[in-house]
Amino acid sequence: MKTLKLSPAGPDVSAICLGSAYFGTQISPDDAFEVLDVYYEQGGRFIDTSNNYAGWLPGAKGGESERTIGAWLKSRTVRDEVFLATKVGFDYSGVETGTSKGRVLAECEKSLMNLGVDHIDLYFSHLDDRRTPLAETLGAMNTLIGEGKVRWLGASNFFAWRMESARLICAENHWSTFAALQNHFTYLEPRPEVDWSPNVLMNREHVDFARAHGIRLMAYYALLKGAYSRADRPLWESYRTEENQQRLTRLKLVADDLGATLNQIVLAWMLHLNPEVLPITTASRKEHLIENLGALRVSISPEQMDFLNFTDIKKR
Repeated sequence: MKTLKLSPAGPDVSAICLGSAYFGTQISPDDAFEVLDVYYEQGGRFIDTSNNYAGWLPGAKGGESERTIGAWLKSRTVRDEVFLATKVGFDYSGVETGTSKGRVLAECEKSLMNLGVDHIDLYFSHLDDRRTPLAETLGAMNTLIGEGKVRWLGASNFFAWRMESARLICAENHWSTFAALQNHFTYLEPRPEVDWSPNVLMNREHVDFARAHGIRLMAYYALLKGAYSRADRPLWESYRTEENQQRLTRLKLVADDLGATLNQIVLAWMLHLNPEVLPITTASRKEHLIENLGALRVSISPEQMDFLNFTDIKKR
């Protein structure tokens, strides 16, 4: 599988990350194992989860995804081959939202136990907890690095100016700073008035920051939960605009030209941006995952990228 640098001094990671939000809940452990096996067989080695997945579902408590992945890692004995990311910050049964020092340290221990591992490769602050000083969160995460329990740090749902604040705090204290940023991002552009909180959309400021400091951009909801390709999953209301109808038209034209699916073009488009955006994708069926991973074989020409980005109009 194609790989990308996590950061200039970081490791190479799979160019498409496997998301796992519903492993062990809506996706049964057996089905999750099948998806994980297919991803591994296709060369994928980058798995993303969180301590709270999927505690919002009826009957779920949180940690189901981590425990399912942990069981798979133990069964397949492939821990040393897999780059493993998990997160801390959002609430789940018995745990409140936040990234205080105590919360970060305690939740890391739980994640290590759930996953059955001695270290986490990439540990995300799942949200920007404004009630806790950023230096406290970063200090706790760097304590985990010093103890060998975490290798690299990531941020999710952060604004660009807060990423810069984190960078400056870490530089002043000689700490490791965020190597990756995971925000909501897709090909279509939402209505500007939509309030996504606590989620944060990726925008041009994030791109500029990543380009300047070598941060790896990652995208969740890259495929809008199937809205690009499934008739039973209509386009989200926040994306229903005339401009997006034009974008969908262009997306279909490029897909037809390249003999690819809409999902594949969306993912390939992200990987052809500068800097590349590493998409997170998941699936409940192996056929869907194989389709999505096919995006790695799609080559979009500079002219087609201009067409998808509407920069062909500006160049006239």
